Amino acid sequence: PSDFISAFEKRIERGTIGNYAASGTAIIDQLGAEHLATGKIIVYTSGDSVFQIAAHDEIIPLKQLYEICEIAREMLKGDLAVGRVIARPFVGKVGSFKRTEHRKDFSLVPPRETILDKVKKAGLMSAGVGKIEDIFADRGLTDSNHTGNNHDGVDGTIRFIQTRKRGFIFTNLVDFDSLYGHRNDPKGYADALEEFDRRLPEIIAALSDDDILMLTADHGNDPTTSSTDHSRERVPLLIAGKRIKSGANVGTRKTFADVAATIAKMLNVEDTGEGEEFASFVGRD
Repeated sequence: PSDFISAFEKRIERGTIGNYAASGTAIIDQLGAEHLATGKIIVYTSGDSVFQIAAHDEIIPLKQLYEICEIAREMLKGDLAVGRVIARPFVGKVGSFKRTEHRKDFSLVPPRETILDKVKKAGLMSAGVGKIEDIFADRGLTDSNHTGNNHDGVDGTIRFIQTRKRGFIFTNLVDFDSLYGHRNDPKGYADALEEFDRRLPEIIAALSDDDILMLTADHGNDPTTSSTDHSRERVPLLIAGKRIKSGANVGTRKTFADVAATIAKMLNVEDTGEGEEFASFVGRD
């Protein structure tokens, strides 16, 4: 709303441009030159509940961009309580702008305890890799590695596995979504899948006999559709480990919360009260 934008501009002592729904790469192409000329920050949204702030790092240094996002996060409450405020720094010249890996999410604090809180409360390791700490507003984690790409995310995951601490490792591999799905790049998406396939044996080799690996996603992002937003609802759920029954099929689940309920069951910690666990179905006796 215009009254919020006016109040926001007053707080940050800087004007804004944009304030509409757009692809993140498209809007910096559309408004980047004006941003460079005026110093006004680019604000926009998408199909998610987000308030995104884009700025060139030569106009607004990264630390200042994060401070602006913190102000927006503080102000966006009540009816305007979007899920995330996202810093979107970019570099380059007009016609060749490129977003950097220094994206940062400023999330609403979860309204109640998550599986991360439950695992941490039980005295176990609750580790986040990638943007997990941002998504959960730094809550519920004992350890974190804020990696910026798929390769580093896999490396960080393996390092946490090799600590042999009992608990839960939650990894987000961001490239599929941000670099290829939202950018409608099926070739890049396919290459990223093949790269992850080549690294998957490393993850599996790091697992102990008691470890379990789950691969899933928070949404589908088909790079072949015309939309640059989340274009599919159903996502795969693959489960591996020596404790898993060969050929077990979890079917189509009703909610992502089933994964959290299953993790709680496998770690013998209190669940969140949501979802149905499938540990007893897929696990060996």
